[in-house]
Amino acid sequence: MTPTEPAPAKLNLALHVRRRRDDGYHELETLFAFVADGDTVALGEGQGFAVNGPFAAALLGEGDNLVTRAAARFAETFGLPVPGRITLTKRLPVASGLGGGSADAGATLRLLARHHGVALDDPRLFDCADALGSDVPACLYSRTARGSGRGEQLVSVAGAPGTPVLLVNPGVAVSTAEVFRRWDGADRGALGEGEALAIARAGRNDLEPPALAIAPVIGDALALLRAQPGVTLARMSGSGATCFALFDDLEARASAASAVRAAQPGWWCLETVLS
Repeated sequence: MTPTEPAPAKLNLALHVRRRRDDGYHELETLFAFVADGDTVALGEGQGFAVNGPFAAALLGEGDNLVTRAAARFAETFGLPVPGRITLTKRLPVASGLGGGSADAGATLRLLARHHGVALDDPRLFDCADALGSDVPACLYSRTARGSGRGEQLVSVAGAPGTPVLLVNPGVAVSTAEVFRRWDGADRGALGEGEALAIARAGRNDLEPPALAIAPVIGDALALLRAQPGVTLARMSGSGATCFALFDDLEARASAASAVRAAQPGWWCLETVLS
């Protein structure tokens, strides 16, 4: 059988931006969570990189991406070969606030580590992830966690597996760098304490206002989600444009998904659960 590794979508259930740093990054406090669905990476015969799936077109023709960088970083760090062609099945929209590229990189590191017998808690594997991007360490472990610093300083948090989630993307890609550039610089306070859903409900996403200024349709997606019966929380993830809603039960999520698809048939919509 072809070795495969899931690359589950990342959600920022809350994202507090505290300050701009001298190194060009921002000091963050965020609550990472992951869902049961996303991309996958597989290791097959041959060499190089291939991509398929509904959102493959965005990566076709690219000679460099986070999957190829992750493979190269792993090979360099451990002195071990990439033992075949890595194929990415791209099911998540690109530049959508779901950490798709970071999740793909994390999955690639896990796939190669498993093949070569490298432990997931090997600090060199974390270093590989950290060098690839601020979200990649969280995506390497794909567990509910508080992230601080750039997002790479992780502390596990009690999650809420099985919580129904609806993901909606209104069909726009938003530049993370531009969203951060437009952040107003105001520190609105720290992330709360407790289990994941309590932290999320008491939190916020400080990148929503600048993202809405760039792509007002994100506001339409949020309004549509918040109007659905059974919603316990609706928020934008990351720097956008994907928005998520948490629900009391699967029936409420299914009804909301039907309503969203009827109102906006051109939007991407995924029914899933927290993992």
